[in-house]
Amino acid sequence: MESMSKMGSSELDEFFLRRSFDVARRSLTHGNHPFGAILVDQNRNVLIEAENGYMPSRDGTAHAERLLATQACTTLNADVLKGATLYSSAEPCAMCAGAIYWAGIGRLVYGLSEHRLRGVTGNHPENPTLDLPCREVFKSGQRPTEVKGPMLEDEAEALHQGVWNK
Repeated sequence: MESMSKMGSSELDEFFLRRSFDVARRSLTHGNHPFGAILVDQNRNVLIEAENGYMPSRDGTAHAERLLATQACTTLNADVLKGATLYSSAEPCAMCAGAIYWAGIGRLVYGLSEHRLRGVTGNHPENPTLDLPCREVFKSGQRPTEVKGPMLEDEAEALHQGVWNK
């Protein structure tokens, strides 16, 4: 893509973050919650896309980021993961941040903050949101994970419109 090669780092982050929003929208069409994640390598190649996988089994651990991290660390080598960026439609929860850390993914960019997500979902039984910033989880680790976000937060929040009041 010629136009992508001319983008700066912030423009690239917005481009790929919006692509994670597309994955979140697709997740909704499959009967799941509107969360999506993509993994992009240093050469701007999308390696993995993952939707939320809550349904049909009601697996509360099947968050898009956790599913992506599992696939990534079982199919890609550590050097690729260290240089890769995970783009997520929402800030990873503590479980997902832990999965990203353990997978060895070096960078995260997210849309909707966990704090703002909690305001959107309320105390919905399918998403009792933890108000714990992913930076706190990563800070407790022994290897660095670069974090950028929240970004495009209004767009990210719009993905949840009407979902959690059903």
